[in-house]
Amino acid sequence: MQAWEAFLGCGWEVGARTPVRRLIHDSWSRSASGGIDANGREAPVLDDRGELERLTLVNAELLSAARLPFATIGRMLDGTGAMLVLADQDGVMIEAVGDRKILHDGHDINLVIGGKWNETAVGTNGIGTALWTGEPVVVHAAEHFCAGIKSWTCAGAPIRDPFDGSIIGVVDLSGHPSIFKPHNIALVMAAAREIEKILEDLRKEERTHLLEAFINLAPSYHSSDGLLILNARGRIVYSRNVSKRVLDEVALSPFEPGEGLPQLDLDRIDKACAATASDRDLKMGDLHVNRLALANGRRGVALVFPSTARDRRSAPLATPARLSATRAGAIVGRSPALLAAIDQALSVASAPVTTSLLIEGETGVGKELFARLVHERGPATAKQAFVALNCGAVTRDLFGSELFGHAAGAYTGATREGKPGVFEQADKGTLALDEIGEMPLEIQPFLLRVLEERVVRRLGEARERPVSVRLVASTNRNLRAESEAGRFRLDLYYRISAVSIRVPALRDRAEDVPLLVDHFSRKYAAAAGCDPLDFDDAALELMTAYDWPGNVRELRNLVDRLHVLAKRRRVGVADLPVEMLARGGRGRVPTAEPVALDVAPVGGVSLADAERAALCQALGAEGGNLSRVARRLGISRPTLYRKLDQYGISRQFV
Repeated sequence: MQAWEAFLGCGWEVGARTPVRRLIHDSWSRSASGGIDANGREAPVLDDRGELERLTLVNAELLSAARLPFATIGRMLDGTGAMLVLADQDGVMIEAVGDRKILHDGHDINLVIGGKWNETAVGTNGIGTALWTGEPVVVHAAEHFCAGIKSWTCAGAPIRDPFDGSIIGVVDLSGHPSIFKPHNIALVMAAAREIEKILEDLRKEERTHLLEAFINLAPSYHSSDGLLILNARGRIVYSRNVSKRVLDEVALSPFEPGEGLPQLDLDRIDKACAATASDRDLKMGDLHVNRLALANGRRGVALVFPSTARDRRSAPLATPARLSATRAGAIVGRSPALLAAIDQALSVASAPVTTSLLIEGETGVGKELFARLVHERGPATAKQAFVALNCGAVTRDLFGSELFGHAAGAYTGATREGKPGVFEQADKGTLALDEIGEMPLEIQPFLLRVLEERVVRRLGEARERPVSVRLVASTNRNLRAESEAGRFRLDLYYRISAVSIRVPALRDRAEDVPLLVDHFSRKYAAAAGCDPLDFDDAALELMTAYDWPGNVRELRNLVDRLHVLAKRRRVGVADLPVEMLARGGRGRVPTAEPVALDVAPVGGVSLADAERAALCQALGAEGGNLSRVARRLGISRPTLYRKLDQYGISRQFV
């Protein structure tokens, strides 16, 4: 206090006898030169409700990241005389938890939400000084600059953006001087680091979702193109094939949230492209700006700079706009058979909800994606519930309860409160019944009645409950044949198949295989934070020729497995499963003459290439049976294992 009074009286230079720390003296000097009233009793405070709401919205991510640490620490502070404070990058308080008495006392100095605690507003304090120095600080009692705050002690630690290291807020522990302990600063530093870790996880998750949204949107994009993906705050979350100069121009471009999308100065970006040798193949004139929307309401934007080196005549690896993502994923393809099925689905989506739909197709073709497409494109159903029930996973005894619900105590094992069935849960929305051919015959008349009368009776209850539901049934069986054989009611079949769609098998739309391979490879790469796999022409040709008995699901699982097990990012024929080698070309097992390893180089092909080709050929001819492969090649099994490892032919797939 004497040093503060002396400082205010005549000022003094810091020397060996100075009774205050250099940190505090420098802050006092800034406070005095900034015109702060040393006799001030409180911090200024925002009293505009609209401005407070804006601050809450702007700092929503920071508040979300702080929610768990503050809830945990807040409970521990009850009765301790301390409060934990969260301030934004301008030192404005946006959250406070802790001891109720000290929270009440904080009103005396405006240590409340909306209080401005930067140094230019209230001088030396834990929040403002931590913001100024960028370091954790303790400001104890009389070390505060304003007289009215000297009965408090505080420890503040800055929170840094995990992407660029900029300060985005402060965690502060405040209370009366009796709470002062040297380790207070350790507590706020730990809380700040925890918030930064949560922010980093949130940003990684956002980055993954934005990349998935870009992939699902499927704009015309080639690996040689430049790509930038920005979040709603205008921050770059992903870049590829773009120079640092362009990145800097994008980062410096004026940004206003507007409709939740970055507003970029494209002229500056254009000039940066033109002036940068490394970007000579990027044509700003053809720049594609793709808006990205996530399920949680967040937004972003993808900038694609097409490369002049790209073959413009090649068909883009793209999905038409009407095939964009559903909540379950994206319908990817451009084959006529697939497009015809989608056109039918979109027609059903715009029809009244009383129009039922039957989706037929083999296992793994993506029938649920079509069900979701109909739901999400339907004007009456898009914002309502989508409820799915797999009829093959429900026991015969529980079918009635699952479909129609039950009253309290309706049967042994029934819940005391009763339970609504899937029809009630999907009211005004869509009910998707997968594998409807598995439904017991004795249940089918009740389903038919609900569809005809649009009312449901719970088991054990006489009350009728009206329901308005679009039924989308799907099956991998031939229900017409099942009906004629007496295994499915013919009247129900006619009722649910008012419109029917057959989703083509993957072997019937082979031209979509490269698109799907690219789609899933980018999706898994985005989730793993790595580059997509690169499939060579021979591997893609073999995958296109394969008959895919498991359809799209089998292809998706293969790409997932390759991302985990492939030794290189470039995938060749040898990396594919041996059954694909054996059944390539629509399931015909290739015949092959016995081969030996002493193959002479022909036409510039090396002995190693010939030996590797012989191994692959033998594996395909013998269906992957290693004993027969070894006999066919005239080598021992240990030698065969060594050769497989030598040429990178994964035994995991054999």
